[in-house]
Amino acid sequence: MAGEDDSRYRPATRLVTGGRSGSFSRDVVNPPIWRASTHLYADCADLRARKSSNEDGSFFYGRRGAPTQWALCDALTALEPGAAGTVLYPSGLAALAGSLLAVLRSGDVLLVADNAYDPTRSTAMGLLKTFGIEHRFFDPLDLEAYEAAFCERTRAVMLEVPGSLTMEVCDIPALARIARAKGAVSLVDNTWATALGFAALGHGCDIAITALTKHVGGHSDVMMGAASAGERWYRRLRLGAQQLGHVVSPDDAALVLRGLRTMGVRLERQSASALAIAEWLASRKEVAHVLSPMLSGTPGHALWQRDFTGGCGLFSFVLKGRDDAARCRLVDRLELFGIGYSWGGFESLALPFDVGPVRSKMPWPKPGWGVEDRHAIRLSIGLEDTHDLIADLANGFAALNEG
Repeated sequence: MAGEDDSRYRPATRLVTGGRSGSFSRDVVNPPIWRASTHLYADCADLRARKSSNEDGSFFYGRRGAPTQWALCDALTALEPGAAGTVLYPSGLAALAGSLLAVLRSGDVLLVADNAYDPTRSTAMGLLKTFGIEHRFFDPLDLEAYEAAFCERTRAVMLEVPGSLTMEVCDIPALARIARAKGAVSLVDNTWATALGFAALGHGCDIAITALTKHVGGHSDVMMGAASAGERWYRRLRLGAQQLGHVVSPDDAALVLRGLRTMGVRLERQSASALAIAEWLASRKEVAHVLSPMLSGTPGHALWQRDFTGGCGLFSFVLKGRDDAARCRLVDRLELFGIGYSWGGFESLALPFDVGPVRSKMPWPKPGWGVEDRHAIRLSIGLEDTHDLIADLANGFAALNEG
């Protein structure tokens, strides 16, 4: 039966077969939605026996999940080589915070990549600080400075690839290798490429975190996060999530599992469209820089080719010598691109952003850039026709030039 030994299949096949084994989904294509807060026991002996069995697949109480959530966990674990299990969280940020809290203790030091997701930075500066955990930002492109940032209290490193907003690709295997040599745990936010495009554990990381809200859900209608790890850290993640009371609804799990089935073809289409649009933007005189690791000739492209097997529709570009008002004229003129903070759905989005307030170690504008080349826009390319999206952007540039 497909799903019982998915390791023999390639990733695209595992997207379809994952989570479809076991007695709860053996006779249907989609595992049923099990809505249940209370699980019942046959007798007192069964009650006592189940209490000590803390595994997916063992009924206990709704907070530990039921077949719908277990099916999603199985499918995600099958996509991450080296993972012993996956823990679900009610959002991507909950997965980040929950993972960090499972690893760190008061007095520990956390190193945070300076180009990490802004809420990750805020968690380090806020929530973790209240627990007595110290944070230090570092430039993930400077291996020498990174290695020097470790001290005897450094217990974990928070990475992201590519960097949030500015899309830098760092040498994850080297960063993870240094962390391991220093006795620190390496966590990586792998939402951009997902396990389908970047094997985080296979490249040396200990914990792979994904905002399932994005590509995996894929339809902009559900919030969820996940963390996958090998046996040691999976157990810590699982216990930490249970102690914090993290749980996702079976209905949301079913939506994410449905999105997972088509993620491969969506990513392939969105990546191709994004690359075509990035190439078009690179030809525009109004554009100073296109920030996309998939684009040949851009910084980080060689590392992306070496370490990744896929990409996605998310990238950014920087306007040449234009002010914020001009940037807003461009974004406001767009019709097919919505203005919104999320990404990875079927629809295209545009988001103007300013990097200065969310950087501590990495300068912006970047060295060698013009001093006025700093107003940027992030694009999330959806499933619309590529030519229609380019035409929409052309209209935006017409508005840009009207000022």
